[in-house]
Amino acid sequence: MKILTKTLEFQTRGEFDFVDFTEQVKSFVKESQIKNGLVNIQTLHTTAALVLNENEPLLLEDFKNHLEKISPKNLKYNHNDFSKRTVNLYEEECKNGHSHCRAIHLPSSLTLNIADSKLQLGQWQRIFLVELDKPKPRKVHVLLMGE
Repeated sequence: MKILTKTLEFQTRGEFDFVDFTEQVKSFVKESQIKNGLVNIQTLHTTAALVLNENEPLLLEDFKNHLEKISPKNLKYNHNDFSKRTVNLYEEECKNGHSHCRAIHLPSSLTLNIADSKLQLGQWQRIFLVELDKPKPRKVHVLLMGE
């Protein structure tokens, strides 16, 4: 069995940036020469998620509105109270409890099939990194395995 890994790096533009990186994953699968196997894709962040869905502008707006309703910024989040919070703090800490709450509704990883040397996606399926916080550099780890 062959196992290959790659880390993809992105600079997001801000909250609800849907970064379509399907073509990068397809290229990695093609380069790998794996005929049949799996690709696992994982975000390395707690306020960014992965989504497999359609890249249609009005639908992406619907997703953004939905996520905003799930965890609005203006609610009180204990995570944002730095007078009480004592763990995982750093100098430039931002108030992003809403981003973490949104992330629990979305996957941090996706596993997709490779068959006949091709990534198996439906007609409209695309792979997105979804930014749930402010503009940030982000990393996504991709692992291919198969024969």
